[in-house]
Amino acid sequence: MNNLDYSQRQTLALAGVFQAAHLVHDLATRGMLDQHNFETSIASILVTDPETTADIYGGDFFNLRTGATTLRKVLLKDASVNASVLRYAMGILVLNTKLAKNPAMLTAIGQRLAAVKLQAMHFNATHENVLAALASIYQDTLSTLSFRIQVQGNPTILQQSGNADKIRALLLAGIRSAMLWSQSGGKRWKLLFSRKKVLQDLDSLGF
Repeated sequence: MNNLDYSQRQTLALAGVFQAAHLVHDLATRGMLDQHNFETSIASILVTDPETTADIYGGDFFNLRTGATTLRKVLLKDASVNASVLRYAMGILVLNTKLAKNPAMLTAIGQRLAAVKLQAMHFNATHENVLAALASIYQDTLSTLSFRIQVQGNPTILQQSGNADKIRALLLAGIRSAMLWSQSGGKRWKLLFSRKKVLQDLDSLGF
């Protein structure tokens, strides 16, 4: 994993973004989500000092298979991908750009995550108390920015507090991957011209 180049790290991080977006859509519309993928995304938020990129995603980047598959389909303009998934993913990248320009908010998020990491040690990353704490971080920080992600779905599902917490926590997980993407040199305008390279990276990574 230490031998990955910047482009491959960008692609893995994008897969992380799309996995979070995919999970948000599934939960908002069906009230269901893949538990393994959910755990991978949520746990990634709490990995703040990884030795390798794989460490962020449970030690194995194949935990991002769903996100990588979704990313490939989007790049190939596969109609089976719901438009909301792409909208959420692009919204996450926009929010990340705005967050990067707000060092005070970055510091506040970092401080609060340190406390949540301790909390997760006593429970686990997807315990309802941890999810509520992560959702609160998102609500108090990122949701106050000028750009906001509007999640669409079944109102009955969205109105359940537990589901609302999960969705906000997943959006925060998307931001975690978006930060990795930008740290590896990712730029939104580059996505317009790097479709072929991202597909090549997905192939080389075994997705």
